[in-house]
Amino acid sequence: MKLFVCQSCGNVLYFENRACERCGHRVAFLPEKETMSALEPDGEGWATLADKGRGRMLCRNAEYDACNWLTDVSDTTGYCRACRHNGIVPDLSDPVQLAGWRELEVAKHRLFYSLIRWKLPLQTRQENAEHGLIFNFLADDPNSGQKILTGHDNGLITIALTEADDIERERRRLEMGEPYRTLLGHFRHEVGHYFWDVLVRDGGKLDECRAVFGDDSTDYGQALQRHYTEGAPPDWQQSYVSAYATTHPWEDFAETWAHYLHIVDTLEMASEFGLEVRPRVDRDGELSTRIRFNPYEARDVQAIVDAWLPFTFAMNSVNRAMGARDLYPFILSSAVVAKLGFIHGLVRDVAKAESKAEAKVKTESKTESKTESGAGRL
Repeated sequence: MKLFVCQSCGNVLYFENRACERCGHRVAFLPEKETMSALEPDGEGWATLADKGRGRMLCRNAEYDACNWLTDVSDTTGYCRACRHNGIVPDLSDPVQLAGWRELEVAKHRLFYSLIRWKLPLQTRQENAEHGLIFNFLADDPNSGQKILTGHDNGLITIALTEADDIERERRRLEMGEPYRTLLGHFRHEVGHYFWDVLVRDGGKLDECRAVFGDDSTDYGQALQRHYTEGAPPDWQQSYVSAYATTHPWEDFAETWAHYLHIVDTLEMASEFGLEVRPRVDRDGELSTRIRFNPYEARDVQAIVDAWLPFTFAMNSVNRAMGARDLYPFILSSAVVAKLGFIHGLVRDVAKAESKAEAKVKTESKTESKTESGAGRL
């Protein structure tokens, strides 16, 4: 995540800001510019100081204080790039459910920040009725006793509203023996299943993926039952990023995908702050790093890992000094790094292809413009 600046007064803005705390300007996120912009009233819409745009509109979910993004100029839905993927939302007349949904939207928007930064393919259900990405935010039914489970099914991601309850989420974390459980982690994990479908299965990478993560054709239901009955193997940390990743190759991919997004986004934030780790006792330099690069542009995963390990060692130590749990309570073995490398290559290939396509469109647009401007000359 980046740090942003108010174009009106230069104050530093956070991703979730609705207004500049210094000058009072309304602020919102411009997805196509990947930046926050100060706004000024412009008729029924807003003018953006970041790009001198006119007539921009806030997402319809801003009405519920659940979104601070602007819609695209050509948008006809009234929803921003993140919210147009919403399917079912909770009962917004219920203050508790409304508050929970807002928490879910904070995590979802941070997810979409990363997906947009990577230029990953994103189709809505309207664009692809069979496999478009859609989110249903569902509450448990107190009358029937039905409990909602978070999960993914062919592009449909269901997020249980109860996960927005800090106490309930912590109870589940302890019950499942997890070292870490967050809303953002849920979103990143579940969308990993979606992109396995899009980038691996449908992207011609199935054999390569199986060589790294294993045979995904093994029965998923049986694998899940075995995991909950027997647990993870005792040596799981040698090959997997989490105990849950041992369940099935699909879960291994989704867990690794989620951790990759964790790592890249956190390192971008560390880079924005110019963080440097240089312990006095580190004579060999193994625990030192200077985070001055953009992890979204890293050529290989090793550069990311080399910065991540010293950084998390320092942050974990700071957290322990405060009596808190480790910021990143996971081990990155050589096998896990190789899996992260596969994810890195996967998303970079997409980003490169998309950048080339965008450059081609710009070139063709300039050529057409020049042709039209000279059409009447002799």
